[in-house]
Amino acid sequence: MPSDLIQFGSKLDAQQIASTLAFLFESNLKNELKTGERPTPICIWGTHGLGKTQMVLEYAREQNWKMAYCAPAQFEEMGDLHGLPTKMDPDPTRFGDEYTMYLPPDWVPTEEGPGILLLDDFNRADDRILRGLMQLLQNFEMFSWSLPPKWQIVCTANPEGGDYSVTPMDDAMLTRLLHLTMVFDVKAWASWAVQNDIDPRGVAFVLTYPEVITGKRSTPRSITQFFQQLRHIPDLQANLDRVLILANSSLDEVTVSTFLSFINDNLSTLIHPEEILSATDFSEIKKRIEALSKGTHGARRIDRLATICTRLYLHMAQPQYTPAELEARNLVLFLLLDVLPNDLRFSLHRDLVALGPTVIEMLKDPKLSRLILAGM
Repeated sequence: MPSDLIQFGSKLDAQQIASTLAFLFESNLKNELKTGERPTPICIWGTHGLGKTQMVLEYAREQNWKMAYCAPAQFEEMGDLHGLPTKMDPDPTRFGDEYTMYLPPDWVPTEEGPGILLLDDFNRADDRILRGLMQLLQNFEMFSWSLPPKWQIVCTANPEGGDYSVTPMDDAMLTRLLHLTMVFDVKAWASWAVQNDIDPRGVAFVLTYPEVITGKRSTPRSITQFFQQLRHIPDLQANLDRVLILANSSLDEVTVSTFLSFINDNLSTLIHPEEILSATDFSEIKKRIEALSKGTHGARRIDRLATICTRLYLHMAQPQYTPAELEARNLVLFLLLDVLPNDLRFSLHRDLVALGPTVIEMLKDPKLSRLILAGM
């Protein structure tokens, strides 16, 4: 992340942001029900393509909350926020009782929540619009309409500085918001990708080369879109021309060249976690991992082994994971492999233990226990 970017709040990965949002949303609801006070709006900062907007939308969908979306940058004048004025005449036979009222825009919520009003790309709006929104952030209302009870406001914003075309916020506006900054974390993205059925070859690539995902065009969003297109190409090496066209359509040159090297290096055929855990003959798995652990001229490919370990952990960390027959045996055999560096072995064992009693039971093996204890 460039050092000249101005963002606010703690720097958190996607999982930490989601956890913090869930805590704040539930706490805000309880407090509003108890005291009637409206909660402080939340602003999620972050560079483009991290999934800030998608995270808020997914939370509302998972919780079955109502959702209202607004992109203030599309508004040219405050009337776009207030709605259109209309003349009201209570008594047509009487002169002078007419008055003007505003018809709120159709995106303004009218039903009681729980719900989220998302002000997306908030600081890309004109300064005049931002100043006009201060009343909404403070009081959950404009002069022409109010948010119903149990609604919460979330803003997303790109950082100031760099090449971003944004409007700086003054202190009066900043202090009306709680601030969080979202950053890219490869394990958090990979965990999300596994749960959302992203192409496993894409997950393996990002885990192996996370440094090429945070460019100008290569972002978690664009790389995910690229991998969704690859699902329909079973053999990447046999279709390099098409892969190149698709990659160039959405990714930086460095990412494209790295992905082509990834394909040519056969990393796209890295062994899958399911193959390791469900193998009836683990000796075949052992041979494949030993072969993958060796690079040109016999050099050790720790990056490949690390990717295999991370993918294995992410597979077992899924909420729906239930170990099948042979999986405990195969997991122990994998952890005992001689080609596995001790630091990777201990790190994976620690992460697996944190998954809870079911996985801990799978790890009960005298030889493995002695090996882990000896490395402490």
